[in-house]
Amino acid sequence: MSNLANQLVLAEREDVARGIRLLLRSPMITERADPEAFDLLRRRSGPVAAWFDYHCGWNVVAEPRLGYIRLAKVGLGASRDGTRPARRLRSGQAPFDRRRYTLLCVAAAELLSTPVTTIGLLADRIAHACGTDPVLQAFDTSRRSERMAFVDVLKLLESLGALDVIDGSAESYIDSKSAKVLFRVDAALLVRLLAAPTGPSQRAVPADEIAVRFNELVGGLLHEPRYGAAPDSLPEVTRSAEDCDDDIPRSTDVQRNLWLRHSVLRRLFDDPVVYRVDLSAAQQDYLASPTGRRILHQAVEQAGFELEERAEGFLLVDPDAIATDSRFPAESASTAKTSALLLLDALLAAPTGLDSAELDHAGQAILDQAADWAKAYRTEGGLQRLVADACEVLTDFGLGHWAGGALHARPAAARYRGAEVRTSSAPSAPSAEQISIDLDERMPAAVVAQASAPAATDRGLW
Repeated sequence: MSNLANQLVLAEREDVARGIRLLLRSPMITERADPEAFDLLRRRSGPVAAWFDYHCGWNVVAEPRLGYIRLAKVGLGASRDGTRPARRLRSGQAPFDRRRYTLLCVAAAELLSTPVTTIGLLADRIAHACGTDPVLQAFDTSRRSERMAFVDVLKLLESLGALDVIDGSAESYIDSKSAKVLFRVDAALLVRLLAAPTGPSQRAVPADEIAVRFNELVGGLLHEPRYGAAPDSLPEVTRSAEDCDDDIPRSTDVQRNLWLRHSVLRRLFDDPVVYRVDLSAAQQDYLASPTGRRILHQAVEQAGFELEERAEGFLLVDPDAIATDSRFPAESASTAKTSALLLLDALLAAPTGLDSAELDHAGQAILDQAADWAKAYRTEGGLQRLVADACEVLTDFGLGHWAGGALHARPAAARYRGAEVRTSSAPSAPSAEQISIDLDERMPAAVVAQASAPAATDRGLW
């Protein structure tokens, strides 16, 4: 092979690895929002799609003429614990609540039938749809809280490329329901936002049965026929690691092996850290088998990651941090992340974990460290909010878990033992010289350890 051919092969390999990590970070990439990433994926969509299909069982839809590339990530039920919600793009990135999810679904349904609309017309259509559906709460645009929820939905759809503002600003609707905002609707992209293998219309049931059959219905949306039939008594959405084992029937050995490959690699490329204890016996056996290890190392290498393996589990390192959408603690960490890092000292010193009273005590000690720091938590109920936010960060990043009413440190938390954190009038993260840990909150696990906070050399400890 000529030198030029070698260079072309190497360039393609690097492009494919970068494209995989770009989609893991942002499953919806549009030409308008990120033209450089879109162009790379447009050129390498074939091998990128093949990688996702073989290793994770995820579908990549490339629509160059329509200007988007979509990775449809299907979860595994037990690994989806509610810690990865849609978030409001204003007011501190708060997660969507039930009301906002409801309005998102109704708005998406109403937008499908019109290429152009105004914010007022859309609000009227949503109000009519909610008013004629016995299950939905009425949508009252005279209430500011309702208008705020509506705008949060619109901003999310804008960020995904399903809505394009032609004139005006959606946020102006919060102050006045007579605000004039004109939208262009991308119906093709809007349809692609739903990643469920089974369409909701195929699971339609009478309204009075939804509440009692909710888990079954959601499990039906997530069920993937390629792996064989799942028992009706155990919907996918409610399975634990112990449930997802040899006792679950698969039609053939081929389907069972396919499920093992995809279920393991989805976890590895989607979670910050994967512990062996959280995998079923069958999944652990697969990772220990020659075939499983070969496929794992092949997937990691082709995607441009580095595999870090310990006695307790696995995590993936992205040397370029392309696949990382959220860092911990990060150079400009939020107050919650800084609080979580400070809380880890107390957590690592408590082998039996910290119960609610002990967590409050540790949280108060954090607030007492600097009088002018964390002002957002120095109001009524602030201590409880600080503890809740810090615990959420730790569980999201796989550094802590709840058991027996107490928060316990997980093995990867040992990376942060002894980390120095300086707090002043404004919350600040440790400097790069103190600690540089990069854990992806939602997409592939990524850890960059260059820390003076010692990482243990023993394979049995992080």
